[in-house]
Amino acid sequence: MPDLCSRNRRFMTPTKIKNRLGLLSLVVSIGLVAIKFYAYHLTRSQAVLTDALESIINVFTSGFALYSLYLASLPKDENHPYGHGKIENLSLGFEGGLIFMAGAFILYSASRHLLHPEPVAKPDWGVLLLASTAVVNLAVGMILVRSGKKLKSVALVGDGQHLFIDAITSIVSSAALLLVQATGIVQFDSGAALLLGGFILVNGGRMLRKAVSGLMDETDIAVVAEVIAELQAQRRPSWIDVHNLRVQRYGSNLHIDCHMQMPYYLTLEQVHTQLHDIEELIRARFAVEVEMFVHADPCTPAACSLCLMPACPVRQHPLLHEVPWTVHNAIKNERHRLD
Repeated sequence: MPDLCSRNRRFMTPTKIKNRLGLLSLVVSIGLVAIKFYAYHLTRSQAVLTDALESIINVFTSGFALYSLYLASLPKDENHPYGHGKIENLSLGFEGGLIFMAGAFILYSASRHLLHPEPVAKPDWGVLLLASTAVVNLAVGMILVRSGKKLKSVALVGDGQHLFIDAITSIVSSAALLLVQATGIVQFDSGAALLLGGFILVNGGRMLRKAVSGLMDETDIAVVAEVIAELQAQRRPSWIDVHNLRVQRYGSNLHIDCHMQMPYYLTLEQVHTQLHDIEELIRARFAVEVEMFVHADPCTPAACSLCLMPACPVRQHPLLHEVPWTVHNAIKNERHRLD
């Protein structure tokens, strides 16, 4: 029976894996928010209330993330020629926005209770309940972040990072309750809530920044460098230079386009074969769907000094040296040349 289960997981599609992980996050978030509000009911602690309010955001964002994963899995259509993957960035922005607003409200509430502190009841029960939720959040968050990075899912990574934040708030809230119990100083409770509010506010802002960068097609230098390194590793003499290379991410999928300079005397069929080979080696390199468009440029005499073609019938200048392809020269919209 275990072998059958593992075999089923092995043949599960990335879309099904992402949807199941999104559902796991939603179910866990609902269960933990109930536990935290019960802990607040017992303790009347501001730190615990902060933790519970932050967890409510988990429920909304996990639900939206699950819906975004479903939309991102839909195939391309006439209205969405590049697919629906951008919804994952919108999901991250929605999550970051809610976290940011929650942080601002928590700062306001904690400041008010710091000036007018209230007693904390049953801190031992609060510590026990919050510690258990922190363990669950850390475990599920780790699963989501690792799987999200492997599947190139912005929504899953964002959801997992939010669970990490939730775990940290639970740990800090537990520490505040222990301090209140040990010292009798109730200001530790409101002080912890104030600290958590600032932490949540900053992390919400970071998530918003990342979402906006994805929606604005900000260059992911790490992915661009990986594409260029693969082209350099598989480089052929007829590939004189690659330039104007751009990579856009649509959810977990990649759209890549570039210009490739080739000998002008190659036939159309030969050029087509070369371009097809380039597209296939890039698709084989990445474990996600890759859409690649390569524009072929004919060579000019200026390229002779860096062209690696052996016994070129039209060479006008000798080969001086190879120009390695790097992020610096491959993303520029100009042909390579020797300075």
